[in-house]
Amino acid sequence: MSHPIYAIGDIHGQKAELDRVLDLIEKDGGKDGQTVFLGDYTDRGPDSRAVIDTLIAGRDAGHNWVFLKGNHDRMFEWFMEVPPRHDPYLMIQLYWMHERLGGDTTLASYGLDIQGQRREKDVHAEALEAVPQSHVDFLRNLVLTHEVKDLFFAHAGIRPGVALADQSEEDLLWIRQEFHNFRGPHPKLIVHGHTPVKAATHYGNRVNLDTAAGYGEPLTVAVFEGNEVHRLTSKGRQALVQTGT
Repeated sequence: MSHPIYAIGDIHGQKAELDRVLDLIEKDGGKDGQTVFLGDYTDRGPDSRAVIDTLIAGRDAGHNWVFLKGNHDRMFEWFMEVPPRHDPYLMIQLYWMHERLGGDTTLASYGLDIQGQRREKDVHAEALEAVPQSHVDFLRNLVLTHEVKDLFFAHAGIRPGVALADQSEEDLLWIRQEFHNFRGPHPKLIVHGHTPVKAATHYGNRVNLDTAAGYGEPLTVAVFEGNEVHRLTSKGRQALVQTGT
């Protein structure tokens, strides 16, 4: 008999939404089951610090939780290095603390004053003092993938035609069009976030659970059991039917 696996999409600093979907899992009877978090815990939303506190507390309480690394988590992790490291994947005009990416709101959740006229070196020095080492360690210890019999979890997706074991970190954290446009079968059903959609969507070869919580939309949690996929709602499980597109 298969056991259900829960997966939570991109949280992006939305602590209240995280609490809500964790409650849905508990009501579904999955408190002691495995839950996979698909990454992007920080940025854009107002409570990144509280989100990480909640995840660390659950881990330390012995919950069977798996934490994937998202591209935003890596940007935060790299900013906390000495000296801070910039992600070269970004467009030239962007940087982690840019309002489009949301690092400014993450640092604000730790009490930092983020203004455009401040020097990055000064903000960085304050961040080294304000961000708990346990949070930095949490970011560093995030995993890139999680795999079970028929499911493969990754933040952004995979590069089609490349063995699951050979996927690059860049693709697992950043890939979009090459993955989204591929309609053929993958070795396993790929469960991912990274690219916001209006509602959790099952495309047949992949399931996207990023429902734009970072932009104020509801966070999504899905449950995988046997060959069935459901979205958890306040009224219980709702089947996630393949779109065929």
